[in-house]
Amino acid sequence: MARKPKPLPELEWLAPRLRISRAVSMACYAGLIVLLLVWTLFFANLHGASPWLVIGVQLVPLLLVAPGMIKGSPRAHAWGCFIVNLYFIQGVLAAIDPARAVFGWLEAIISFVFFVAALLYTRWAFQYTRRAAGETEA
Repeated sequence: MARKPKPLPELEWLAPRLRISRAVSMACYAGLIVLLLVWTLFFANLHGASPWLVIGVQLVPLLLVAPGMIKGSPRAHAWGCFIVNLYFIQGVLAAIDPARAVFGWLEAIISFVFFVAALLYTRWAFQYTRRAAGETEA
């Protein structure tokens, strides 16, 4: 038995949601980078390791998707959803340690909000593109 196709949302409905989800995902993306920089440079106990080396290793995954995120690519946002899971896990593990609990909770919350916003942006951007091309059903 075939299911009735679901109609794609209207462009007027999608446009503001695209702007908001992109703004939230970019704010969380930048916030995560700033949080990692500030924590590593000023608060982290690195046991003698170079802070710039630690920052470099921590930021490489985020910086891989930076060009696409800045351009607004839905695929870069989708890849960002995969990458940010590493930071969510790191945040949850840090939240268990009382000395790093605030950092851990901030990292986990920012990562979670980024994941949701980037996921919604990806979905709505592809729906917007399909609807703008003339499709009416999903």
